[in-house]
Amino acid sequence: MKEKLMLKELCRYNIGTFADIVYRNALLHADREAFVYGSQRITFAQFNARVNSVIHALRAAKVKKGDVIGILSWNCLEYVDVYGAAMKGGFIASPFSPRLNKEELEYIINYSKANTLFVGPELVETVNDLRSRIPTVKNYFSFEGSAPNMVAHEKVLKTNPSDEPSVDVQRDDPYLIFYTSGTTGVPRGALYTHRRKLENTRIKALEIGVRPEDKHIMVLPFFHIGGDSQVWPFFYVGGCNVIMPQRSFDPVATLQIIQDEKATDIQIVPTQLVVMLAQKNVEQYDLSSIKRIYYAASPMPVALLRQGLEKFGPVFSQGYGQTESGPQICALPPEAHEVLDKAEKEQEVLSSCGQPSIGVHVRIIDEKNNDVPARTVGEIIVQSDSTMVEYWQKPQDTAEAVVDGWLHTGDLAYYDEKGFIYIVDRKKDMIVSGGENVYPREIEEALYRHPAIAEAAVIGVPDPKWVERVHAVVVLKEGAEATKEEIIAYCKEQMASFKTPKSVEFVESLPKNPQGKILKRTLRERYWKDSQRGV
Repeated sequence: MKEKLMLKELCRYNIGTFADIVYRNALLHADREAFVYGSQRITFAQFNARVNSVIHALRAAKVKKGDVIGILSWNCLEYVDVYGAAMKGGFIASPFSPRLNKEELEYIINYSKANTLFVGPELVETVNDLRSRIPTVKNYFSFEGSAPNMVAHEKVLKTNPSDEPSVDVQRDDPYLIFYTSGTTGVPRGALYTHRRKLENTRIKALEIGVRPEDKHIMVLPFFHIGGDSQVWPFFYVGGCNVIMPQRSFDPVATLQIIQDEKATDIQIVPTQLVVMLAQKNVEQYDLSSIKRIYYAASPMPVALLRQGLEKFGPVFSQGYGQTESGPQICALPPEAHEVLDKAEKEQEVLSSCGQPSIGVHVRIIDEKNNDVPARTVGEIIVQSDSTMVEYWQKPQDTAEAVVDGWLHTGDLAYYDEKGFIYIVDRKKDMIVSGGENVYPREIEEALYRHPAIAEAAVIGVPDPKWVERVHAVVVLKEGAEATKEEIIAYCKEQMASFKTPKSVEFVESLPKNPQGKILKRTLRERYWKDSQRGV
């Protein structure tokens, strides 16, 4: 390309699309590292070329603009190639969780209507067993090596041209389907356009304060909206993303790569902070490059957050959102965490999820859709340019979730006089015991303060007297001991008697989804399976 045509080339793709960002970075930051995965280090120019090759391969396989292309894999470099192909080729990316069983995968792949599937090496056998049950899928590609009856991604890159494709991608074209976690029922696909996902990317880039010299460690999965939404703000400004395989969180490998790459940023979920803090040799790693530890996906118990602040310093930042919300709804920046040495009243903010993000309107309403005053619990509803367009193929569900342009989240919360929002619980997790509303998160916060408890979940279980009984499921710290009676007595000292657990169950681990969110539905199932109550 002649240098005098540079500015004209920068105008090739439409403003407001990811295609424009991918190509812009390839021209302006050609030799800067975009992605690191193991020993592979890929520049922005190389990434653009890889993406173009994938687009040409898909078009040769008769995949058209607007078709759904599925991804079933753990994190890897090839994953972002397919995302890039959707960005520039006009396809709709549809990532699936590799932790789903065959029946769940059969449902979600058929529901997506994907005609193409990219498959990670651990999932090849599962997919081959499913082939006859997923008839819409016509094209199969394999990541990280070859596989029988699949086209190897490596071959795609070697045998297809890397020149710019002739595709007209518009800002309101569909680009991505993300699936709800299914913690409360069958997963639903939240559909996003380029414009809506790019708006969320801009919001996060601004709120995080990311710069081109920053380097992000990607430990959350690409198939979760939280992980996805953290990667692209760094890409957006020309920063670097270091991709971790994420088959399971390895705290030692994570600490090592932060040191080796001199990383500035990492996003984690609370359960990952638990295991990081449990490492006895954290001090041996040089973590001085870290500017921000971003936490999301599930509430952070305040006691755990205090431990993190004491260990890593004032580098924590929080985001609150949902699969359907973009996800960004609220943010609690690092400076809001600098309250450990202040009065107890000022430390309340640590239990909030922050204030509404820039460009996001948040209201809290009662059951009659009236806005509630400060310190009153209601349901969070959200309006922004980065919420989902709709639930894929589910117009009735969409109509119930999005009313007059406001997304109803199902999260119960209250706000304070400064606009900080405090999540109380999910509507479906609220316990009604003896006619009283009990919010599990309040009890869980108390349990996390107990010196012997590593993790805890509170659920409602059937009770002949109370209808629902407050039941605590607890994981003890390694080597710690505690009795049921001791834990109940501990809670009684900190809260009203009707909120106190009436029973305690000790387990070795709590069931979690791939994002580390505790699956209360799974915990409730064995207690309520023969009842009429939804779990």
